[in-house]
Amino acid sequence: MFTMKVNENVSVKLLEKEDAKALFTLVDASRKYLREWLPWVDSVEREEDYVPIIETWLKQFSAHNGFQAGVLYKGNLAGMVGFHAIDWSNRKTTIGYWLAENYQGYGIMTVAVKALIDQAFNGYGLNRVEIHCGVGNEKSKAIPERIGMKREGIMRDAEYLYDHFHDCVLYSILSSEWE
Repeated sequence: MFTMKVNENVSVKLLEKEDAKALFTLVDASRKYLREWLPWVDSVEREEDYVPIIETWLKQFSAHNGFQAGVLYKGNLAGMVGFHAIDWSNRKTTIGYWLAENYQGYGIMTVAVKALIDQAFNGYGLNRVEIHCGVGNEKSKAIPERIGMKREGIMRDAEYLYDHFHDCVLYSILSSEWE
């Protein structure tokens, strides 16, 4: 199965059905924390709920339309990162990510996102990568800002979060800007 070593502590790995328990346990332990910004948290109530989701992610990868992968920190599942989909006609994609609460502050997601951007430009030949973050999600916004992505503006009512819409910040980087 696809695994990308990012550095000595961090790697990105396609999840398999056997990873459903670890993924559920991770989400369940950070449920309240993750729910603040992720609209899907309440829809996953049991380990078994992840089996068809993981199958969908594997189909996405095999269709060459992006991927959703686990982020491992020192061999332990710490969160997820991936390309939501790839727009091959316009050579662009959007990266999404989340990290469990107890793995925050180690630079894990910053290096994982950098690795995905490198894959997008140098592996896939894309021209543009975007990240959308909730306007008030300071930890999430710090990642694209830290790696030099440009803030393009605010997308009003861009995402529905349980009982309300919220605005998102649009960040982007072009292949010509990536070192």
